[in-house]
Amino acid sequence: MNELWSDMVQRTEPYTPGEQANGEDWIKLNTNENPYPPSPRVFKALQQALTSDLRKYPESDPEKLRYALAELHQVSADQVFIGNGSDEVLAFSFMAFFTPGKPIVFPAITYSFYPTYAALFNIAYDPIPLQEDFTLNEKAFYKSEGGVIFPNPNAPTGIVLPLETVERIVSENEGRIVIVDEAYIDFGGKTAIPLITRFDNLLVTRTMSKSRSLAGLRIGYAIGSTTAIEALNRIKNSFNSYTIDQLALTAGVAAVKDTKYFNTIVDAIIQTREQSKKVFESVGFTVLPSAANFLFVHHPEIPAKQLHKSLKDKQILVRHFSKPETEEWLRITIGSDDEMEQFFQQLFDVVNAWTDKSSVY
Repeated sequence: MNELWSDMVQRTEPYTPGEQANGEDWIKLNTNENPYPPSPRVFKALQQALTSDLRKYPESDPEKLRYALAELHQVSADQVFIGNGSDEVLAFSFMAFFTPGKPIVFPAITYSFYPTYAALFNIAYDPIPLQEDFTLNEKAFYKSEGGVIFPNPNAPTGIVLPLETVERIVSENEGRIVIVDEAYIDFGGKTAIPLITRFDNLLVTRTMSKSRSLAGLRIGYAIGSTTAIEALNRIKNSFNSYTIDQLALTAGVAAVKDTKYFNTIVDAIIQTREQSKKVFESVGFTVLPSAANFLFVHHPEIPAKQLHKSLKDKQILVRHFSKPETEEWLRITIGSDDEMEQFFQQLFDVVNAWTDKSSVY
């Protein structure tokens, strides 16, 4: 540690992002990016936006995108908050709704930015262990002292909670915020957004990185009561009034309005996911039920760390988590059909080589 570091810096443990590939020959299945390009409307809108107006600051209130998202989700525009990726929205939410000294709860196996933010903002937390089948223990999330946050579907498991379960968790935390992180909800499950009309303590966060193929432009948003959105705006405007650049705002509106393209690529990913699940199972893998754009898989004989290394040696990136609860599992992003075909060809080689090696002994 450095003597110049603040207490905040000294207590934090930074998030470790997924590895980025160097070169075009890699198959990248480790960061849950969409294998398909953004809507053609996005490219057209971006070309039209490349004018001298880029010398100006973007709108501090991204009104066009707020109204487009409000129409999409059938809420009012003042119930929508826009941020520079859902990670920023989540960070602002920790500052806006969680208080030091009042422990919050989230799953013990979940998005690893949650404990990072909790440490950064000095928020105590109680990680709730998952059940043996990796599902959430619903009642453990009731009556929290400081609030609740969880992804739905969960990450890295991909398991989705029924909307009725989400509703019970929200109703059992009256007076305390419940943040439902719906980064992957477009690939399965029912959104909790309709519950906002009945629960002021519910905030739903979303991203345009996954289902709308805009990870490179960093657009996230939250939907909640007007009071909750006001709190987020107060935090944002205490840091940076211009969190979203003009090109991202333009692309976001175009992507939201192209519903047909959105449905096409989401359906394609779901179809590939279900087919991939069958292929994994055919060669002995255990695969958790997924409502996301990834699969969480385990081989009964080959160590996950070894699988990860062997695939990387073949220029394929997948995600391995080293925590004890998940160290024998891999998270595999769903790629295009061609990418998954190449992936499985290499995976079969690794599995067969391990089987041949084991049979010698």
